[in-house]
Amino acid sequence: MASEREEPSTTPASPSLTVDLAVIGFGKGGKTLAATLAKAGKRVAMIEQSAQMYGGTCINIGCVPTKALVYRGEHPELLGDAGGEPADDSARWTAAVGATSELTALLRDKNFAMLDTPDTATVITGFATFVDPHTLLVAAGDDRLTVHADTIVINTGAVPAIPDIPGLRESSRVVTSTELLALPQRPDRLIVLGGGYVGVEFASMQAAFGAEVTLIQRSERILPAEDPDISARITVLLAESGVDVITGAALSGVADGEDATSVSFTRSDGVADSVDGDLVLAALGRRPMTDGLGLDAVGIETDARGAVVVDEHLRTSIPRVFAVGDVNGGPQYTYVSLDDYRIVLDQLTGAGIRSTADRVAVPHVVFTTPPLARVGLNEHQAHATGRALLTATREVEAMATVPRARIVGDTRGVMKAVADAATGEILGVTVLAHDAHEVINTVAVAMRFGATATQLRDGIYTHPSMTEALNDLFGALA
Repeated sequence: MASEREEPSTTPASPSLTVDLAVIGFGKGGKTLAATLAKAGKRVAMIEQSAQMYGGTCINIGCVPTKALVYRGEHPELLGDAGGEPADDSARWTAAVGATSELTALLRDKNFAMLDTPDTATVITGFATFVDPHTLLVAAGDDRLTVHADTIVINTGAVPAIPDIPGLRESSRVVTSTELLALPQRPDRLIVLGGGYVGVEFASMQAAFGAEVTLIQRSERILPAEDPDISARITVLLAESGVDVITGAALSGVADGEDATSVSFTRSDGVADSVDGDLVLAALGRRPMTDGLGLDAVGIETDARGAVVVDEHLRTSIPRVFAVGDVNGGPQYTYVSLDDYRIVLDQLTGAGIRSTADRVAVPHVVFTTPPLARVGLNEHQAHATGRALLTATREVEAMATVPRARIVGDTRGVMKAVADAATGEILGVTVLAHDAHEVINTVAVAMRFGATATQLRDGIYTHPSMTEALNDLFGALA
């Protein structure tokens, strides 16, 4: 079936398919569940509205392409011309987009094959709407297919939110992260609206490719979920890469001119200001994608943001209908979606006791250069618990026993740890440094298994590695 999206209409003559499991959306949690049950001999239907989204958000318009572009921005030598000399910044971007497109196409094909190969699995390309709690009507152009399923999993993900700011939705030069990833030509001047994880990551990425970037954030600091000193460090890193960070700015309008788009805002002191750019990236949050699914008609409850309401076992208000991944309003991480799969699989084939309450020490990463990673509480949150604390803050530059940062030529950054003074329980760790995205996984595993700060301090780690910084960091707790 083609992937054209439109409102379906029932026809008595439409063909039908009966399966044990139907998954709406090709994201991580749903595709892993579908593949697992198909291998076990269950009849499975994977319904995806676009052939360009086989495999889900992560590999097509999320984690994989963004991190591929970040990496290529950090390593211009990968995109040199035939003579070995680095290409200019704009040409590097064009080459990077082409290389990333080849990568995502490869992964998309592999994901399709994963569910097209088993005899018990069927991939259906079209837009699904609930007809009743266990029946879906899938539409693609003039084609209709009715799918009956004992179990249905909603796995449609999230899409960028475009707030009601005057001129924002009407501008021809406003793009979302999805659209920016595919642009063959890099903008010379980019305005990023939003200083959260997406906005900061894209600002850093575009600056690495030579764009003149202005980032506008409403609150008084970027990355407001992190400690103020960490936000300040990221602001400095962005500034050093050429990004102009404007905080405390209330957006008032977006207006297209003949050659540029102007973004107007009011600074925290009440002064009106504006900045012009060739392109505007709206990185102002994401919303669950539930439009057109017909959830209300069959009694599937959603919240004010449109997220499917689920319990700790990811069950919706309808028996044997689940919601996994970004669409259920939980943390928007691929690895959380994968854990959603484990919870639903336990409901369908196991003891049914695994739940979202089992999740502890879930890390997150922002792929700036160097990356920022955290697991557990930040220092401000830890103090709010009222516990007696041990804290440590170590500059990467000052860690003489951690030569890895010098070997790779990047000693920028800082590491922070917070522990319970009475028990040694690790409450949280923040790492802004080379390989932070790898180091944080070691800490997260340690926290899940109850390792103490002393045990990480005295751990035996490979040398020279960034992980051995944990000896230094936890040794500095006081």
